[in-house]
Amino acid sequence: MYNNNLILTNIQVYTDNGVIPDGYIKIEDGKITDVNDINHLTKSKDMDIVALPNKSKAIPGMIDIHIHGVNGSDVMDGTTESLLNMVSSLPQEGTTSFLATTITQDKELIEKALINASDFMLNHQLSGQSEIIGVHLEGPFLNKTKAGAQPLNHIIEPNLDLFKRWQALANDNIKLVTLAPEEPMATELIHYLKENGIIASVGHSDATLEEVDHAIKAGLSHVTHLFNQMSGLHHREPGVVGAALLRDHLMVEIITDGVHVRPEAVQLAYKQKTADKMILITDAMRAKCLKNGTYDLGGQQVTVEGGKALLENGTLAGSVLPMGQALKNVLTFTNCTLEEAISMTSVNPAKELDIYDRKGSLTIGKDADIVILDDDQEILMTFCRGKLAYLKRAF
Repeated sequence: MYNNNLILTNIQVYTDNGVIPDGYIKIEDGKITDVNDINHLTKSKDMDIVALPNKSKAIPGMIDIHIHGVNGSDVMDGTTESLLNMVSSLPQEGTTSFLATTITQDKELIEKALINASDFMLNHQLSGQSEIIGVHLEGPFLNKTKAGAQPLNHIIEPNLDLFKRWQALANDNIKLVTLAPEEPMATELIHYLKENGIIASVGHSDATLEEVDHAIKAGLSHVTHLFNQMSGLHHREPGVVGAALLRDHLMVEIITDGVHVRPEAVQLAYKQKTADKMILITDAMRAKCLKNGTYDLGGQQVTVEGGKALLENGTLAGSVLPMGQALKNVLTFTNCTLEEAISMTSVNPAKELDIYDRKGSLTIGKDADIVILDDDQEILMTFCRGKLAYLKRAF
């Protein structure tokens, strides 16, 4: 409904240098070309001016580094149609880019998903849709005692040669790998990941503090869904949780739905790690945006009811959490500022993935990935690379 060149006005702009109370953002050919106070705005030819409702806020587009599916589709479907559905559905929750996340499965199915994601990134991505910025390989190099919703019969030991094959099939688009560092040959794989600019993350792990420290020396730098499916904090063995909270080197991701991690535990993580070392994720499965019912996750039956997704044995199986709600929840759970929440949804994932030169903040020259919030932090509009991708209502 707007052309490629427009000016957003009547907004509080949350920049990396502070908040502009009455600002504007110029968008030209998918990029941010100016951000400033409204008093500095000069009229430009051939640019639509969009005056937003009073008390609107502009924040950077949110980056979900751990999401399996949404609106009936899953990365493991391995089809262009499923990924098209995902990139079209996610802007309504403020997600403007994401890592397509796999699950432990048969090797051939993982390979199909990797090839499909790589092909989609090369041949099918369009502005006006959430952008796939890489792949998060969650498993199969996990600890069976902490499998959670990862299918037990497909969990295998870390295998560097197999990973190299998968990265080649993915056209070097695997950006983050979740693994159990205590498993045989994990150290070798972690070292390789570090040397090749890929994030190594501890998850689905029963590691001790010493084993995590050993992995950190090899290159481990990230923690997958903190508190969930990992060795817990004990006063004689701090485990993965203790390592995550103690070691400043580790970035932690966390599901702030109030189900996977109760609010007080989110607050504990925030107080210990600070907003500079936390990333909000959804870990969402295909049932997100759909009604209560029964759905598939990695070949397993999942029942969704009352905001919970459960396997038949009662194990939590991903979430149905929208990213916009994750942001609202962390504000409530921790009393953090919106600026801190932006760090957790946009700045930190962009920096960790080494794409902060083009995403993660409202800065001149970056992609025009912009979310407009109302005074209640509800999402009014989402722009993906300069094009309107979601509009809650006309105004």
